[in-house]
Amino acid sequence: MQSRRTPTDVLARMDSLLGEEPPARSGAVWRLSEGDRQLDANVIRLAPGTEVPAHVEPDVDVLLYVVGGGGRLRTDEGAVDLSPGSLVALPRGTSRALSAGAQGMAHLTVHRRRQGLSIRQGPSRPVGGVPSVAAAACAACGRRVREADALYCARCGTALPTG
Repeated sequence: MQSRRTPTDVLARMDSLLGEEPPARSGAVWRLSEGDRQLDANVIRLAPGTEVPAHVEPDVDVLLYVVGGGGRLRTDEGAVDLSPGSLVALPRGTSRALSAGAQGMAHLTVHRRRQGLSIRQGPSRPVGGVPSVAAAACAACGRRVREADALYCARCGTALPTG
């Protein structure tokens, strides 16, 4: 029988996840993983000077909390500088881009958990054809890539493979 987490369990320690040095590369360093949860949560680190290009989360509202470093958030409404302790609510459908400052940026995202992906037959392709990017999934968090021209994962900001 699998033990269930209790409300008093500590899920992670930010000082242990983030360390003291700016990250050398970007990506998810922690994710909520219990199977029967209603929420998804991730801690994402962006290396100094990197950017997550503008993208839209069409399905869920996202709460973003900066836990380390700093940077800038750009939306259709304007831009705002982010520092540790900044808390931003991003309604679904909001176009947003993040850029990390000189120390990089670490942030926690929290949103309603999406329905599980189902396997179904995709469109046929010509012999020798290249698999559709839309059939791919992010290697870091597993989110299915929906946009054919996506360069970064819309959930965690990890660069997607090209070509």
